[in-house]
Amino acid sequence: MKDGQPKTIELSEYKVPAYLIDATDLHAALEEDQSIITAKTSIRRNPASKQEDNELVLNGSTDMETLAVKVDGRELLSNEYFIEDESLTLYDVPTSFELETQVRIKPQENTALEGLYKSGDMFCTQCEAEGFRNITWYMDRPDVMSKFRTTILADKVKYPILLSNGNEVARGDDGENHWVSWEDPFMKPAYLFAMVAGDLQFIEDKFVTMSGREVKLQIFTEAHNIDKVSFSMQALKDSMAWDERTYGREYDLDIFMIVAVESFNMGAMENKGLNIFNTSCVLARPDTTTDAGYQRVEAVVGHEYFHNWSGNRVTCRDWFQLSLKEGFTVLRDQQFSAEMGSETVCRINDVRVLRGSQFPEDAGPMAHPIRPSSYIEINNFYTATVYEKGAEVVRMIRTLLGEERFRLGTDLYFDRHDGQAVTTEDFVRAMEDANDEDLSQFRYWYSQAGTPTLEVKDHYDADSQTYVLNIKQTCPATPEQDVKQPFHMPVSVGLLDAEGQDMTFGCEENDVAHIDDESGYTVVLHLREAEQEFRFNNVKSKPVVSLLRGFSAPVKLDFAVNRDELTFSMQHDADGFNRWEAGQRLAVEIIQEVVGQIQSGREVAVDLRIVSAMEGLLNDVINEAGIDKAMIAEMLLLPSEAYLSELVEIADVDAIHGARNAVRAELATRLKGLFVSIYKLCQSSAAYQPSSAEVARRSLKNVCLGYLLASEDSEYIDLCVTQFESSDNMTDTSAAVRCLINCPGEKAEAARDKALASFYERWHDDALVVDQWFAMQASCTLQGTLKRVEELMQHEAFTMKNPNRMRALVTSFAFQNLTNFHTADGSGYKFLADRVVELNKINPQMAARVLSPLTRWRKYDSDRQDLMKAQLNRILAEEDLSPDVFEIASKSI
Repeated sequence: MKDGQPKTIELSEYKVPAYLIDATDLHAALEEDQSIITAKTSIRRNPASKQEDNELVLNGSTDMETLAVKVDGRELLSNEYFIEDESLTLYDVPTSFELETQVRIKPQENTALEGLYKSGDMFCTQCEAEGFRNITWYMDRPDVMSKFRTTILADKVKYPILLSNGNEVARGDDGENHWVSWEDPFMKPAYLFAMVAGDLQFIEDKFVTMSGREVKLQIFTEAHNIDKVSFSMQALKDSMAWDERTYGREYDLDIFMIVAVESFNMGAMENKGLNIFNTSCVLARPDTTTDAGYQRVEAVVGHEYFHNWSGNRVTCRDWFQLSLKEGFTVLRDQQFSAEMGSETVCRINDVRVLRGSQFPEDAGPMAHPIRPSSYIEINNFYTATVYEKGAEVVRMIRTLLGEERFRLGTDLYFDRHDGQAVTTEDFVRAMEDANDEDLSQFRYWYSQAGTPTLEVKDHYDADSQTYVLNIKQTCPATPEQDVKQPFHMPVSVGLLDAEGQDMTFGCEENDVAHIDDESGYTVVLHLREAEQEFRFNNVKSKPVVSLLRGFSAPVKLDFAVNRDELTFSMQHDADGFNRWEAGQRLAVEIIQEVVGQIQSGREVAVDLRIVSAMEGLLNDVINEAGIDKAMIAEMLLLPSEAYLSELVEIADVDAIHGARNAVRAELATRLKGLFVSIYKLCQSSAAYQPSSAEVARRSLKNVCLGYLLASEDSEYIDLCVTQFESSDNMTDTSAAVRCLINCPGEKAEAARDKALASFYERWHDDALVVDQWFAMQASCTLQGTLKRVEELMQHEAFTMKNPNRMRALVTSFAFQNLTNFHTADGSGYKFLADRVVELNKINPQMAARVLSPLTRWRKYDSDRQDLMKAQLNRILAEEDLSPDVFEIASKSI
């Protein structure tokens, strides 16, 4: 570090701001070599503050040149203020005054992409979490809220579109320049400020709110992308209607705008009335965007729109409360996606992300509660814990209360705190007050890190017709938290009879939160104790229990179930998630058995019960017209290597890769005929539609294609090539390329090289498709991929300065390609450390994010541990290491 170890920010040290900003008048003169930012702010003493002196401290950046500082129109003398590094201190200020500052900044040199920067030929901003301080001197904290008026001045030819938050109130010409003024009538913190200037085109539509107001909707992008935004517009309208219908929340401005930006560290940003999106989250067209891409666009558009209430109208008091807005809003976008598509598949994907990203985070050196107690760099806490686990915590409140009572709680929360900056405690208290409920113990989910494990044992007494569940909950030690208090969580339970039908039963009233569905077959239990017994009465025969239906709590489950019982549940459970879960558990057990065979040098013998179970699923597709093809496609997929690695203390990546491939090959060979039949059944000559039914059909078809290529029968390479050459949509095109990329053999290699060359030649001018081209190659599991990735680093289309391009190649390799990243010689680790060092100089936020695979060194054998730690130490030895990278590397080592 340049100046030693950076300061740790503690939640316990929070103090209310000494001053408040009632109004902000911002003038931005944008030029090619510099931008002059003039800020006039109306400031007054905060009556709630206990600060004794009259000093005002503002946040800024060392990259700003300060040109003027005035109080009530008077230029301050040099002894009346002090600038040091990233702060401006004003001495002896009045109780109420107008402050004017003027600074010079250079957005074109801002490679960190925080504050005001250039993305191609466009000026744009990203101010969350602390980017506004890179634009001007300001009290850059979420509990300081102000009304903003923004005037943008720029060249009228180069930048015909000038946008900011709120409603346009004035415009005019000034020689070769023009200007536009915008006013946002709502108080907001600086992190929600946005500004855009560029040569953009837009599409326009309208939405009529439930109270009859007409809202103008506009989506802006560069001219070559304008034909890819119509789906986003429909997604926006669907989101607005859904939020009114589900949460009673109506949009509040006269206009809602989205701008697509190519260089962006995140997915999108919910700036009030002017959302700025990464192009990958707003552009969609059948021949360039996969079904997963369409679904991501729909989910992200919904997420950012839903923030208008859960994040903007009610915002965070401080950054420790980040999950207040993000966890709640992720739940809202998950609900929206479930209603727009397959509810079961959406839940499966929610849990897959949780287990793939958040569970490892909870078990690693950066483990933290969804409301952290401290941080060095807030950008490092935009994590799966804050987002995905945060969503699960809010979902648990919804499950405990039931849908109607949860809505009462959200209504009270929004009404009580409209226009305020609040805490997670305020959210929980609203749920309690609206429903006369005590959630005191539930609050541990906000303050305790770690993934709990539920150890479950059961017993059935035929004479008394009583079934008993004993549940013991434990949570492992995490950094700075050795001892954990028992959590309060919902456990959703159903019982199945010998025919696979849901059973009726009775249970103790004090144990029950509520019955989860109209049929009365699923009960939601309150688990509160470290060990608790639940008794079910009037159970006519020995049941098969369906635990944690819908994954009712973010926990690991330790419950002994034999493989025949898993196969039974996979076939019969009325809960779609638990059908999938049973199949995953069966596959895990069998793959782990093969891992042991490989490690001991024995001949591989795959338990054929998994073949029988998968065969049943495939026959269901053929015999049942109304079956959910999307769910079947998910059930056919084997657990990922990353998930299999997380289930063991020390992961043997080579044995896991070999075992998974062996099971996959066994399924492919034995069920080849069924895979061919269903592939043909799922073919269609109809024009592409991103509807849920068509997405399901393509998903199942391409899962079958993947298995056919895994059979290593060369005739299916021709089938794959035919799909690639005849496809009219990116879903089928990219699926064919991915299959070829991961298929060994000379014939596959020749087909792969030809397909990759054709792919790039066709779409080399489309940035997002080129991202896919890089990502597909980086995720290839065949030997030699690292060499190919290093060659691609030199490709004319590759740059580390664009986060999307960097993620496509570097992140895809390091995060998703375990067998190649963890090569025994440590070359994968060195490759990633080199990228972290390089990124640290240009974009510290992205450098910290790509570092995380090295932090998981404890998961691997001693030789790999030493190699990974050596790279972490090499990173820490770098001069001028950013706080972002320092925090993660130092905590990890």
